Amino acid sequence: MLKIGIIGLDSSHTIEFARRLVAPDCPAEQKVSGATVTKVMRFETPFQDSAGLDARQKQLESWGIPVTTHLEEATSDCDAIILCINDPSLHLEYFRKIAGLGKPVFVDKPLADTKANAAQILEAAAENKTPFFSCSSLRFAPALLDACSKVNQPTRVSVFGPLGQAAAGSSIVWYGVHAVEMMQRALGRGAQSVRTFSDETGAVLLVKYNDSRRGVVELCRGAWQYGGSVRGKDGAVFLVDTSLLYTDLLREIVKFFETKKAPVEPEDALEVTAILDAAEKSATSGKAEPV
Repeated sequence: MLKIGIIGLDSSHTIEFARRLVAPDCPAEQKVSGATVTKVMRFETPFQDSAGLDARQKQLESWGIPVTTHLEEATSDCDAIILCINDPSLHLEYFRKIAGLGKPVFVDKPLADTKANAAQILEAAAENKTPFFSCSSLRFAPALLDACSKVNQPTRVSVFGPLGQAAAGSSIVWYGVHAVEMMQRALGRGAQSVRTFSDETGAVLLVKYNDSRRGVVELCRGAWQYGGSVRGKDGAVFLVDTSLLYTDLLREIVKFFETKKAPVEPEDALEVTAILDAAEKSATSGKAEPV
């Protein structure tokens, strides 16, 4: 049984991952086999106060998962690590602390808060020969993958998703990652610039590539659906069923921990963060910003 240590309890994803691995009442269709959670490390961030952490700790302990405030305890008796911190500004700091442990790492979305910090995570991984990957669960949404399979060499992709309100930092970076991930999965790498148009309903990102490709990302406040269209010579539209997103992602994580073969290349995660970083800068400057 693969043993996983989780760093961070300010995200509900920690609870959802643990639920699918160890909770006795987890529905069969949501259950993920082959791994367990050994320990979870907790600490406050702007995204979760001590009372919220206490409630989540109680839930984890009811499933038999110990919670600690010490990084060494959380990472000593495990085979792999999930870095599950809601505040992306802390990802580089904690990745550096665990990169030299010789264990594969999954970094929950987004990879980092800025392109520069994301690039430093890639450098730390290369220096320590640490296998890792990072993405949003939307990258593996079956509806998106089906649409991509129907369109050979897409040149225009339009997607939509929510724009949640970040407790700290950029809301575009923190929550726009889901929709941007879908767009980048469909179009691939090569984004050159982003122009962000903002209003009271959210933001629209116009992503230009180095050829005829173009991406449009609509981020909507108060609307929680995901979908879009993938177009080239052919076209396909899709609407995401969100009921199994955590399960689909966790299965990819466990498979990666077992094989050390990442389903997402580091350069893809870097570009997603770079697009988000450019989008946030454009929202401030009012002009297109380079990726």
